[in-house]
Amino acid sequence: MTEREPWTWLARIRRPQGRRGEVFADILTDFPEKFAERKRLWLLREVAPADQAPREVELIAHWLHKGGVVLHFAGVDSISAAETLAGLGVAIPREQRVQLAEGEAYIGDLIGCALIDVAGAEPVSVGTIYDVYRDAGPAPLLIVRSTRGEVLVPYAKSYLRKLDIENKRVEMALPEGLVDLNS
Repeated sequence: MTEREPWTWLARIRRPQGRRGEVFADILTDFPEKFAERKRLWLLREVAPADQAPREVELIAHWLHKGGVVLHFAGVDSISAAETLAGLGVAIPREQRVQLAEGEAYIGDLIGCALIDVAGAEPVSVGTIYDVYRDAGPAPLLIVRSTRGEVLVPYAKSYLRKLDIENKRVEMALPEGLVDLNS
């Protein structure tokens, strides 16, 4: 995953959808209902040339469709115009993100954080969070790179002791033996 600062990605456009310029996009946000509140969005490439600025667009319509979202932007009124948008990300400035409750974090903010196990007498570094698997069950799984390989840790509130996104540190009291399950 690449660094996307200062943007928060909401969707990735896959293809045209319909004949009037609509596009079908994969949803990359936990808050797809917020499309109803957002009229100003930005289109950008994940890896863009330095001289290519994000393009501001007006969202005039949207609807959820087959696990994704169909978006219609002002000025995009044909299939050929919609085809030029394939592969672009749909984003908002980071400061416009939905505020989360204490102890909650955006997945993008967790990636790159050090995971520290504070269950014992002394804190122990487990490794660095490099991805999060959200569809594993009731709690997302943190995928952690450690000196012993990949470690999967449930991101359960009962384990969480301190979340310090600013200093890229997540402290959890992990059950004995959890870190060694993948060995």
